Amino acid sequence: MTQQANNAQTSIAAFYKGWDNYQQLIVNAVTPLTPEQLAWSAPHQRSIYTIVAHIIGARARWYYQLMKEGGPELAVLATWDRPGQPVRMAAELVQATETTWQVIQNSLNRWTPADLDYIFEDEYQGEIYRLSRQWIIWHLIEHDIFHGGELSFALGIQGLPGLDL
Repeated sequence: MTQQANNAQTSIAAFYKGWDNYQQLIVNAVTPLTPEQLAWSAPHQRSIYTIVAHIIGARARWYYQLMKEGGPELAVLATWDRPGQPVRMAAELVQATETTWQVIQNSLNRWTPADLDYIFEDEYQGEIYRLSRQWIIWHLIEHDIFHGGELSFALGIQGLPGLDL
């Protein structure tokens, strides 16, 4: 059996099919937005821009900073939702979303079911924590879904199309 055929049989990508579709829904929703639409927010809610930048930043932090996946392009994206960052246009948000997605997709294609058990150890606010790769992947999926819903809601309030589920 060739290495490529073996990878196709052992890759975990098939288990996470559907996340790629959700990724495309986010891209489709953000692509046409104007700077004014990105800046809009309901009272006491995050702006559309902030929601999307947070999806990007969280993906980059979990993958690059904790799991050491991706390269310097991900390191930069990890700060996009932090205070003091410049505001980016829709095209930049889309590109960053696609960059983080490519790292995710490449890893899902490369990892095997046994890789899901790998434990990452880190420290946060003086406390040591241990998280499996499986937990991190699931957490990012639920994070994307939660904030994608928030994005869809904010777009809908403006009369704009949300994530077309």
